[in-house]
Amino acid sequence: MYRWCTDEVEPQDRFDYWREVRAKGLFGVTAELAREQRADFSGEFTLRKVGGAGLVELKASPYQVERSKADIADAASDSICVYQQLGGGGWFGGMRSSDFAIENGRFATSHTDLPYRTVPLGAAGFHLRILKIPVAGIPAQDSRARDLTPRPFGDPALAPLLDAAFAELGELAGGDETTHAKPLVEALACLALIERGIVRPGGRRGQYALRIGRLSLARRLIVRHLNDPRLSPAMVADWLGVSLRHLHMLFEMAEKSFSQTVTEQRLAQSRRLLREAPERLIADVATACGFESLATYYRVFNAAYGLPPGDFRAQAAEKR
Repeated sequence: MYRWCTDEVEPQDRFDYWREVRAKGLFGVTAELAREQRADFSGEFTLRKVGGAGLVELKASPYQVERSKADIADAASDSICVYQQLGGGGWFGGMRSSDFAIENGRFATSHTDLPYRTVPLGAAGFHLRILKIPVAGIPAQDSRARDLTPRPFGDPALAPLLDAAFAELGELAGGDETTHAKPLVEALACLALIERGIVRPGGRRGQYALRIGRLSLARRLIVRHLNDPRLSPAMVADWLGVSLRHLHMLFEMAEKSFSQTVTEQRLAQSRRLLREAPERLIADVATACGFESLATYYRVFNAAYGLPPGDFRAQAAEKR
């Protein structure tokens, strides 16, 4: 992982360093800011390699960004980009298609080697994630992938799947690289190509990407509803808009079944509560995590960790 922050250089040099090292050197774009505003500039970013792609998270005060034909000639990268706006909003323009704004939480897609300009919409500046996926790493390449001018992701049926897979990839990137990352990257690329009409959703590649996206969304729905003891495969299948059989097929792709996933997530949440809220009754922790009874919680916790919840809490307190 590569991380950099403008705090590492003197205020008068921050934007110049950002422009040459971050913008031009790493991402092949031209950054501009009025000279009288440069002393107040601040920015930070992280760059991680995950699943054969580059995942960037960037925060910065306002400035202008352009990916010009000259920039592309100097630093072509032949990749598909998936952008997620995390704060405020952003404006994209200067393309062959119409200009657009992207709101907080929304996505846009593009090919890296097409010109564009972008600026943040508000005084808060930029805050976004960017996943750069080399076209060479996408199975069954299609030359039309190189013609993706920046455009907001607009399919309401696909957007939740993209959101869930992107969030899951971000969580994987925060830890050790796992075998889950590459399928997620490939699925994200394919979902972008489905939305652009390049990959057929009913084809083999499309179906696989949709299953990966639905599995990611199913996992997030489980986490969102952990405290409900009635949480069941039928409920999640209904939320996803798929059959119960299809839901079980999704979890057959994963290392853990639906019930194992629910139990693992409930136990993980209970461990966090035991550590972070030492005054909370263990019975309250069990209820908050969706266990049907205190006896069930004790039995499952002891089977998983070899000690009861109270002993785990005591050990955690000793380590603080």
